[in-house]
This record gives sequence, C-alpha cells and structure tokens, in this order.
Amino acid sequence: MSKVFYLSGLAAALLLSGCQAVNTTSGGAVGVERKQYMFSMLSADEVNQMYAQSYQQTLSEASSKGMLDKSSANAKRLQTVAGRLIPQAPRFRPDAANWQWEVNLIKSPELNANCGPGGKIIFYSGIIEQLKLTDDEIAAIMGHEMAHALREHSREAMSKAYGIEVAKQGAGALLGLGESGMALADTVVQYSLTLPNSRGNENEADLIGLELAARAGYDPNAAISLWRKMEAAGGGAPPEFMSTHPSSSSRIAALQAAIPKVMPLYQQAKAGR
Repeated sequence: MSKVFYLSGLAAALLLSGCQAVNTTSGGAVGVERKQYMFSMLSADEVNQMYAQSYQQTLSEASSKGMLDKSSANAKRLQTVAGRLIPQAPRFRPDAANWQWEVNLIKSPELNANCGPGGKIIFYSGIIEQLKLTDDEIAAIMGHEMAHALREHSREAMSKAYGIEVAKQGAGALLGLGESGMALADTVVQYSLTLPNSRGNENEADLIGLELAARAGYDPNAAISLWRKMEAAGGGAPPEFMSTHPSSSSRIAALQAAIPKVMPLYQQAKAGR
C-alpha cells in the first residue's frame, strides 16, 4: 500500500514539475480564483487548433448527412444568444476577443451541447426541443459551456493525463510493480489528480456561465429551471449532457447562492437594452 501512495505522490510531483501554474481567467463578480497547472509544452493555441480541426470534421459529417441546421428558427435563436454572450467573454480573458468563435446547430435527438477550446460551440436540436428551452435557458447552457473553454479545462485535463502517463510509465518502472499493482496505482492516481478538479471545473463553469448570461441580459434564474428540467428528463438514465455535467441539489443550491452576485449585472444589462 505504501508503494501506491508513493506513486500517487510521485505523479503529482511529476505533473507539477512539467507544468506552469496559471489562472486562465479573471475572477469576475462570482469570484472564480484557482491556480491551474498546464503542461508547459502544450500551448493554448495548439489545443485550439487541434480542436478546430475536429470541430470542422464534425460539421462536415453533419452536413453530408443533411443534419447541419443553418436556417431554422432554433438555429437563429442560437445565433442571437451567442451574439449577446460572446462579447462578454473578454471580461474574463481579453484574448477571447480574438478567438474564432463559431456556433452551430446539429439536427439530432441528443440532449447535448458543448463549447470546445477556442470557442467552437455546438448545440444538438434535441436539447432545445425536448426540454422546450427558453432563450434564457439556452443562454445558461451556452454560458456554462463557454466558461469551460475560457478556463481551458480541456488543456488542463490533457496536462493531468500527461502527469498520469508519466507516473504510470516512469514510476512503474522504478517500483517494479506488476499489472495488478499498476491497476491499483492507476486508480489512486485518477482519484487523487482527476476527480476533485473535475468537480471543481463544473462549479467554475456554472459560476462563470451564470455571470456571462447575466451580463448579456439573460435571467440568471434560468440556470435553476434548466437543471431542474435536466433532472426531470433524466429519469432512470440521465441525458448525455448530464453524464458529463452532473446535476444535484448541491449544484442548484450553489447557483442559487451565486445569483444575488450577478443579479445587478442582469438588471443593468436589461436597463441598457
């Protein structure tokens, strides 16, 4: 057991030694402040370029199947919401003003949406239609997903994966562990390095997304109705969106606690429209 704890600690040390401590965004009114550790040989531009290629491939495949929706009422709604949210992004990181933001709708029953590195947004029609989303609720989802991109959670996850692989290969060779020992060590490393930050990332996206939507003039209370709709739609098997964005009473409580911080921003935005 001591070898396993040693491996976990070594993984953390290797990860930190190959990474730089950064804070990708300002804290905003919601106060998101956490040092992130990014692999120094993997730049934000490289991650953005890699994802842009994958994004274009997804759009090409959808287009070839007649699933890329550019003209429906929902596609236009997405463009309108994005047109108000994206200008708020530089408040958290100025360089986001230079990102090549894109917003696309794919016709699919999936209850899913995402925003990849560099501002590449995809919504699937199922999440809008099945949940009967209001524009405020669309803004809650889009703001949440944009926040993941602004905080570079994908690059952060890739940096952690680097640390884990180095730990498995380097420390495994040093300790002479067998397959069963490596499997156990791998589990410990995953729990010690990945899960806590994963939960933290979701909280950060909730808070920053809430502020983005409020600054764009969308009611922050829609985040509460959205997650309640998500829970109701889940039933026995949660929607795909919730498989990576788990909802819970604690999450809703955290959003409710943060709403008073952003409500003045929402009211100011509404007054100025």
